[in-house]
Amino acid sequence: MEEKKKGIGLIGLIGMVISSCIGSGVFAITGQLAGVASPGAVLIAWLIVGVGFLALAFSLNNLTEKRSDLHGIFSYADAGWGPLAGFISGWGYWLSAWLGNVAFATMMMSTIGYFYPAFLPGNTIPCIIIAFIVMWALTYLVIRGVESAAFLNAIVMVCKVAAIAVTLIFGIFLFNAGIFTADFWGNVYDNAVAAGQYGPDAAPLGGVGTQIFNCMIIMMWCFVGIEGASVVSSRAARKTDVGKATLIGFICLMLIYVGASVLPYGYMSSTEVAALDYPALVYVFSSMAPGWGGPFISIAIIISILGSWLSFTILPAETTSEMADYKLLPASWGKLNSHNAPSMSLLIVGACTQAFLIVLLFSADAYDFAFSMCTVAIVITWAFAAAYQAKWGVQNKNMVQAAIGFAAVAFQVIGVLFNGWSFLLLTCVGYIPGFFIYVKARKDYGNAITMGEKVCMGVVSALGVLSLVLLAMGVISI
Repeated sequence: MEEKKKGIGLIGLIGMVISSCIGSGVFAITGQLAGVASPGAVLIAWLIVGVGFLALAFSLNNLTEKRSDLHGIFSYADAGWGPLAGFISGWGYWLSAWLGNVAFATMMMSTIGYFYPAFLPGNTIPCIIIAFIVMWALTYLVIRGVESAAFLNAIVMVCKVAAIAVTLIFGIFLFNAGIFTADFWGNVYDNAVAAGQYGPDAAPLGGVGTQIFNCMIIMMWCFVGIEGASVVSSRAARKTDVGKATLIGFICLMLIYVGASVLPYGYMSSTEVAALDYPALVYVFSSMAPGWGGPFISIAIIISILGSWLSFTILPAETTSEMADYKLLPASWGKLNSHNAPSMSLLIVGACTQAFLIVLLFSADAYDFAFSMCTVAIVITWAFAAAYQAKWGVQNKNMVQAAIGFAAVAFQVIGVLFNGWSFLLLTCVGYIPGFFIYVKARKDYGNAITMGEKVCMGVVSALGVLSLVLLAMGVISI
């Protein structure tokens, strides 16, 4: 029987998974999906995404059990393909986590805009100032102790899930099958666009395949954080709880996401939902429950985002701390304070988040840009973990586990290449300063940089420079 130690328990780990994932995405997803897909295409996309993330959840569960000696999601890449792969995986996760904080900040300000329209669309100067204050307050909380912050996160999880449950119950009782099936595949809308009924700027949804691919990045963003329990596995009271938390969290998330994104299609037409401001669920529930619905769900969103923001303050700092233990970052990144928290890493995350929030002042759609960058960055980490799952399955002649790993890798790669290649190029820019830090760490620990590593770093850096050239030319945009 596994000995229980002081640390994060099963409920806390489940809270880390659910609270990390349920932030802004679940409340904005209805409007985002309605703008790119019909109800039928959304259901098919959820089926594909569900299978893809179930494969990833099973992969993380298996690796947690079979490679309990490894700590941190980046460690699978390190074990499978060496230190540079481990660094690329871990640095991608680090980039993703604080970019997620930027998306949370934008959505929180947009939600405040329900009460004070001057805060719309979420990236004005007053919004940025308030986001700075919230960000540094959360950073201070985590600096005071990671494990106590995780306990608070579990409490926030209960509050946010309860609020979402209320909206789902309303959605079920007010669901109208006639509205839901009126334009099930988007043909009516596309015909109206072709006839010019929605103006010259309206774009057709396209075929079902196109609609499905356009859903991918939006849906994948909602699962950023599914690896939350794996990231803090070294702090778990029982290592076996990590895999359980990931699978339980995944099942809960799928039920919540499908309900929150599909039920509104049976209350309003997809065209009406697509026209709503972010976050769309506020305005849908305001119509469902006049008078109190809008304020209720707005407060729930703010609490929800605070929970995710807290998680995404813990996760990047925890990752860089463990990367320092694996000698992939300088030792100073992993130094713990008297509260057992990596304070230097937390301060660096805060500074990066603050800098990127300023950049968002110049973004046409700040929330979409931030969540897309966050999602693509973390897919690098997910893909490495899934690839190691496949390698582990082959090495141990377990073809079922190998197939699960290959399925998870295929899903991640196809989802990004078809729907996020420009963001993938931009993510390479974030690796350029990281490589200098990696080289310093390797030298500090007396390890030489191999020719293969130099070539790999050169290719990634070149892609990053290319993305900046394409951005200047207007080929890609923020």
